[in-house]
Amino acid sequence: MDTIKVNTSQHVDIDYPVAGLGERIAAALIDLGLFIGLYLIFVLLALVGGLSGAIGGSPYIFFILIGIYFGAYVFYDLICEIFMNGQSIGKRLMKIKVISLDGSQASIGQYFIRWLFRLVDFTLTAQMAGLICIAVSQNKQRIGDMVAGTTVIKTVPHTNFNHIAFHPVEEEYTPVFNNTSQLNDRDVELIHEVIDTYYKTFNADLIYAMSAKVASLLSVERPEGMNEMTFLKTVVKDYNYQTSLVQ
Repeated sequence: MDTIKVNTSQHVDIDYPVAGLGERIAAALIDLGLFIGLYLIFVLLALVGGLSGAIGGSPYIFFILIGIYFGAYVFYDLICEIFMNGQSIGKRLMKIKVISLDGSQASIGQYFIRWLFRLVDFTLTAQMAGLICIAVSQNKQRIGDMVAGTTVIKTVPHTNFNHIAFHPVEEEYTPVFNNTSQLNDRDVELIHEVIDTYYKTFNADLIYAMSAKVASLLSVERPEGMNEMTFLKTVVKDYNYQTSLVQ
């Protein structure tokens, strides 16, 4: 599976799966289907006379509605990605999103550039250029992505109970580290994400790097005989226990 490294706020690289050609096509077809549906509704209203009655027989309002429809179609991707954090309705349903290659949220300028290059990627003159680039490029980028410095990743949520960072802790549990309250929920989610990524990729460097970061942040040393993985799991468990006491 193709992945892209995302550098987190803790300076730890995590591999995220890159959205494939099929998922991106499916998202585009969903978005196209929305506009086809709106068009059919528009035609149906026109045929039954409801639309002409609503606009009072004025041709100007009719052309204004046509202009709004095509304007929405042209700017749909740009507007959605700016206001929906890198997603359109189709991308959200397919659980994929646009991000910057450095792992951060893409800027408005990057969204604009990739939208502008849709003319290069998908017009009749370019034919299949965009699809071919997605299929053969390392980060599954179309030309617009290459110029904008973006790509599209999968955002499938972790729904399995084993993937939940905040497990309940038994009442008689004794924490090993008493200062885990220095962490916050996002820190613990990131630790759990690193652990989960390790079980998928078996990249031990992630565990070593995160263990060192957490130990430095808490100003603690791993007890003798405790490996890095156990250390991270213990920190998460201690955090869950200590935060449960103040709720």
